[in-house]
Amino acid sequence: MSDHVLDQLRAERALLERTSTAERVAGILRARIIEGGFLPGMRLAEEDIGGALGVSRNTLREAFRLLTHERLLVHELNRGMFVRKLTVEDLADLYRVRRLLECAALREPAGPPCPQEALAAMAAAVAAGRDAAAAHRWRDLGTANMRFHQGLVQLAGSPRTDEMMRGVLAELRLVFQVMDDPRRFHEPYLPRNEQILRTLRDGDGPGAELLLADYLDDSRRQLAEAYARRLG
Repeated sequence: MSDHVLDQLRAERALLERTSTAERVAGILRARIIEGGFLPGMRLAEEDIGGALGVSRNTLREAFRLLTHERLLVHELNRGMFVRKLTVEDLADLYRVRRLLECAALREPAGPPCPQEALAAMAAAVAAGRDAAAAHRWRDLGTANMRFHQGLVQLAGSPRTDEMMRGVLAELRLVFQVMDDPRRFHEPYLPRNEQILRTLRDGDGPGAELLLADYLDDSRRQLAEAYARRLG
């Protein structure tokens, strides 16, 4: 585990009140997974993480338990807690869930024409993606891409759907983290994010859904083929 990740966790410590809960800790660790701070197969040292966040061992273990139920972590007997490695079948299922969540959010947004906060989140993610691409920061572009899709699901105006999508994206990040050449998997989708956003702003929800469906199909095929080769 890098010093940079531990520094990030120490910074998050300020966000935890004295009545810190395991759910808050799990949220912080989930965010680190989505942003690529924890790699698949990495062992999570209780002492380091608990010390960085300033939480008790019991609180941290409860957070680990929650993330295990979310299929982000796995406990290995006599070895400890590890970030989970996904299978090709896991990846296929994640894309099935993405299609259900994201296409439904475009088909049935919370309010006419679209919730402005969700559109603003999508626009901010596109802008962050442009900046990352210009600086050749390809993993940052991947993070911006995930934030775009999180914003897209926010169109549904459902906290439960938002929570489900955060879990899906965290699992998906575990796949991207083991792939070589992140540029290949992220750069082609930035202009497609921009096109979906423009279509939504023009009031064409059905057109945006068609664009998204093609996008997800292309992304699934590209990533599944490369991931299968990576796993051997």
